[in-house]
Amino acid sequence: MTDITMSSTRTIAVTGGKGGVGKTSVALNLALALTRAGRRVLLLDADLGLGNVDVLLGLNPRYNLGHVIRAQRRLEEVLLEGPGGLQILPAANGVSAMVNMSAQDRAGLIDAVGELAIRREFLIVDTAAGMSNNVIGFSLASHNILLVLANEPAALTDAYGLVKVLSRDHGRRDFVIVANQVASEREGLSLYRHFSGVTDRFLDVALEYAGAIPSDPALVRAARTRRPLAEVAPMSRAVAAFEKLAAEVLSWPPPRGFEDGFLLRQAGSVGGGSG
Repeated sequence: MTDITMSSTRTIAVTGGKGGVGKTSVALNLALALTRAGRRVLLLDADLGLGNVDVLLGLNPRYNLGHVIRAQRRLEEVLLEGPGGLQILPAANGVSAMVNMSAQDRAGLIDAVGELAIRREFLIVDTAAGMSNNVIGFSLASHNILLVLANEPAALTDAYGLVKVLSRDHGRRDFVIVANQVASEREGLSLYRHFSGVTDRFLDVALEYAGAIPSDPALVRAARTRRPLAEVAPMSRAVAAFEKLAAEVLSWPPPRGFEDGFLLRQAGSVGGGSG
């Protein structure tokens, strides 16, 4: 079985616990910023039953990952070409079987995506909300877990719960934090410090701060018009923030492979069902 962590491809799972924190926006716009920086990027919509990355870009895929799981299409046939050369693997929408994927099917999908991603520099994984087995599995299969925080009590509680499960139950200790939908960089840093203060007290984990994404009307316009943010408002605060985040990601040392990550067998072994 292919191990993503043993290839030169850096895999980043973007997750957040609670829905509505802007996780998909962060995953998509980080992927687009890396693409604009000249990197070869594959974006996997791993919200398998309620995917919407293609919707945000105004794309109309003929096939999706549901067809792959049902052995009706090969993964290469599902691949979409997005803005600037970004490549996208679209999820199904409204398909409960994808949400309740078996451990065997999930392991097979991760394995196949890992093979495809070897030819790219980055694999960005947009996970579903919550703490399902799919979320856990894709997070464990990645070099880096980018945790999206929003400044509201429920979002912080759910993010803490996800970190707790990944660390105590699965041994994952390292997390990268992005503060989203904040008024300023100062608010983002304050949010990170508050969250890390709680995790330092109760969990054995290491958090790294990667920056903040501001609340910006341009993000709403981009979503409504189903166009890339950088096309809708190239000089916006949000575009600048995502370019800064991409630069931060590009500054990370190269992944060292097996010793830095988890075998996909381990990720795929997380039990079936929705968790």
